[in-house]
Amino acid sequence: MISRIDLRGDALPEGAALRDLLPRAEFDVEAALEKVRPICEDVRHRGTAALIEYAEKFDGVVLEQVRVPARAIADALAGLAPEVRAALEESIRRARIVHRAQRRTEHTTQVVPGGTVTEKWVPVERVGLYAPGGRSVYPSSVIMNAVPAQEAGVASIALASPPQKEHGGLPHPTILAACALLGVGEVYAVGGAQAVAMFAYGTEGPDGCPPANMVTGPGNIWVAAAKRYFTGRIGIDTEAGPTEIAVLADATADPVHVAADLISQAEHDPLAAAVLVTDSVELADAVDKELEPQIAATRHVEDRIVPALTGRQSAIVLVDGVAEGLRVVDAYGAEHLEIQTADAATVAARVRNAGAIFVGPYSPVSLGDYCAGSNHVLPTGGCACHSSGLSVQSFLRGIHIVDYSREALADVTHHVVTLAEAEDLPAHGAAVKARFGWKVPGREQ
Repeated sequence: MISRIDLRGDALPEGAALRDLLPRAEFDVEAALEKVRPICEDVRHRGTAALIEYAEKFDGVVLEQVRVPARAIADALAGLAPEVRAALEESIRRARIVHRAQRRTEHTTQVVPGGTVTEKWVPVERVGLYAPGGRSVYPSSVIMNAVPAQEAGVASIALASPPQKEHGGLPHPTILAACALLGVGEVYAVGGAQAVAMFAYGTEGPDGCPPANMVTGPGNIWVAAAKRYFTGRIGIDTEAGPTEIAVLADATADPVHVAADLISQAEHDPLAAAVLVTDSVELADAVDKELEPQIAATRHVEDRIVPALTGRQSAIVLVDGVAEGLRVVDAYGAEHLEIQTADAATVAARVRNAGAIFVGPYSPVSLGDYCAGSNHVLPTGGCACHSSGLSVQSFLRGIHIVDYSREALADVTHHVVTLAEAEDLPAHGAAVKARFGWKVPGREQ
């Protein structure tokens, strides 16, 4: 079912040449950008009226307002199955433990006597969170976005999720229930690029949405394109592409586990990527054999799992050894990377590029999706080579506070003046000279 790429024998190429050999989904954000541009500008000029119109066009619902009433949020929580509520509460509890530990503290460094630089951390003032509502419903993504924002100290948090025809034009009730558990009371029934535009520009009126400083949360290609469109106006987490898993495994891995984990990511989307990197042909054969009965026993087979596993983005990659496998997974930069080898912790410590690493047979990606305490909003499409997953740090800004005494400035003045002149910026030097009675152009001494 799943294709193979044989990289054994010859020396592995370096850098981009190796990356080009590896499977990847097509995800053309640039092409989508031109389609979302008029939608974003329409929201800018017509506000809520445009949002209501797009809800009917794209979601098939007729709305009178986009702001979700507080009563609907409370009702969603009241109607939540007890076992689902307990699972969400435990997910929130574990996420808070991890993210609370990420908080930054103010730190002052004495550079010289009388000269200090303090770095303080200030949360962004307002954040718009996006929760998808297409093929699947992701209350877990509400948790993964809201918890780090809250732990960072963001004062104003709003959430948007597409209106659902089967739920009377409201977002899915489990999304609303998660908002209630998290204390997020400002929720909008808006999806797609128009939701990002609503947060970027803001809307007016009784159910208007004040503009946000930042937008985070996963979405489809239209959401990713809108994020790119507004980059510079607002902060974003990432242009999330299709989800992906890479498994680095040797002959000690259990093929039942590996097959189950590949399928677990494939059920997200027909563009989801599932990649196994192994030095064991026997394991590769066993995983291939194991896929069929496991797929037959689950759902979403024809519309998601089979297209994902048979697509160009998924493959079994054969390598000569674990060392070569490490080079391959570093070149791939997976959103989720599982290490299922002998001495998995040591192997995992050598990985440089991954959104999150899952060590050993009892740390599957599914655990990280819900209840590990880690964040599941992670870089995709190879972006793990330069970007991190969502965290408290994502919502903080570091500000340097410079405090020098007269004596400390005097001690370094000659260096400042020298560098200013070397850069042909004499006014920079003059700004320092003026404080000590030095000759300043245009001013009599």
